[in-house]
Amino acid sequence: MVPAAGEYLEDTLAAASPDLLRTMIREFAQRMMDAEVEQLCGAGYGEVSSERVNTRNGYRARPWDTRAGSIELAVPRLRQGSYFPDFLLDKRRRAERALTSVVATSYLLGVSTRRVEKLAEAMGITSLSKSQVSAMAAELDAMVEQFRSRPLDAGPYTFVWIDALTQKVREGGRTVSVHALLATGVNADGQREILGLDVVSSEDGAGWLAFLRSLVARGLSGVLMVTSDCHAGLRDAIASTLPGASWQRCRTHYARNLITRVPKSAQPWVATMLRTVFEQPDAESVYAQHRHVVQALEAKYPKAAEHLDEARDDILAFAAFPKAVWRQTWSNNPQERLNKEIRRRTDVVGIFPNRDSIIRLVGAVLAEQNDEWTEQRRYMGLEVLAECRKNTASPDLENKTNDAKVTTEAIAS
Repeated sequence: MVPAAGEYLEDTLAAASPDLLRTMIREFAQRMMDAEVEQLCGAGYGEVSSERVNTRNGYRARPWDTRAGSIELAVPRLRQGSYFPDFLLDKRRRAERALTSVVATSYLLGVSTRRVEKLAEAMGITSLSKSQVSAMAAELDAMVEQFRSRPLDAGPYTFVWIDALTQKVREGGRTVSVHALLATGVNADGQREILGLDVVSSEDGAGWLAFLRSLVARGLSGVLMVTSDCHAGLRDAIASTLPGASWQRCRTHYARNLITRVPKSAQPWVATMLRTVFEQPDAESVYAQHRHVVQALEAKYPKAAEHLDEARDDILAFAAFPKAVWRQTWSNNPQERLNKEIRRRTDVVGIFPNRDSIIRLVGAVLAEQNDEWTEQRRYMGLEVLAECRKNTASPDLENKTNDAKVTTEAIAS
């Protein structure tokens, strides 16, 4: 007879000897395993029966963590196939939580579900299915959601970098491409910080607008410049949600676009000429060299020259800030290392089962990277950030930039 749950039972268990409790739990667990193995074999231990389909093959010792302490169990082995008790995978047990952590971490590190199954088999767990692996990895959802929805209260975020990564996902019985939108920034302490993550169907203006609005709602403020590739609708979204922020078109991506407008034999020369624009010592020289490169291209490659001339303000927005931050702000290269780490994890998965799984894996990678950045040295010095904000807030900043442009036009004439 088992007493009903209540104060009397709780008091009895509390007063019982720990050794007695562990013995009772072990005996109960052993009987449960013996009953399950008998069903799998089709006959009892040592029983001769025509209905027998399998036989035992000894035991293997496995520790089991319970509230009464650690218990050594003798898990029955089968001569054909394998067996592991499902009750040891109960999520309420500390052993299960440790196992969940191992499996979820393996999944996070880019191990495929098949490899995770092999890992589980090496640990003596042979009944772990792909759905169970996904369910265990889903425990990361709470951590990722907390990271994605945290308030952005470390501003002002003077500089922000935005990028998008394409991922494949199954939707409606088809494999489609979606886009993971990422944003990083430099906070008031000069540390890099991952600001947000979202998954959208396409890189259009509506997707970027919703993404930036969500960042502003969480506290993104004080942005002076956003660096990104020339994504469709992004520039208008920046103007709508971040008034006063300029847009810097990534010089690396732009260079790839520019050289496609000249013959292949001339591409190295055009790329070298473009790099000279960014090697100048001050803003006035940058604009002057830009005009010089445009003139050099006009003779042989007028379409490339026109393209470069029209992109002047987009690719030279960095020149409005001190030279000390040019290298970090004129391209998305600082974020490429992060993108490579994300792709290293997502390439193992290949095609995601749904969008939530993308957010789970990419969000966990971003949260891990964000923690590493907080322990590293400052990405930008506090003095440099203060100078950037002071110069940008100066009423004659626009006049200085215009003077540089007028000087280049005067030199050209």
